[in-house]
Amino acid sequence: MPQTNPIDALMTAVVQEQDSDLARRALEELGLPVIHFSSAGGFLGRRNATLLVGLTRGAEDKVVNALQTSCRQRVEYLALPLEGSPLPMPTPVPVTVGGATIFTTQVERFEEF
Repeated sequence: MPQTNPIDALMTAVVQEQDSDLARRALEELGLPVIHFSSAGGFLGRRNATLLVGLTRGAEDKVVNALQTSCRQRVEYLALPLEGSPLPMPTPVPVTVGGATIFTTQVERFEEF
């Protein structure tokens, strides 16, 4: 049986673990297939969630809006050693984390069986 709404793009969205449930629910409400797996950030080593979303034609803007609504940026403080200090006294440094990082790629072939 032919697919009525073929997947023609794949969106990869990396979101903070705190936002993953809300983001996944928002995407599932759009009726699109979503795959979730845990990941970790490279710079801070924090837990993330990577969501793979199968996009039908014209759905990209809806998905981006859903992610903008459900994923937010936060300011966290990292303790970094103070340079030139005789004692390793950590100094809190503000770092903006969160939101969503998305990549969209075209799909040449999609099959479901």
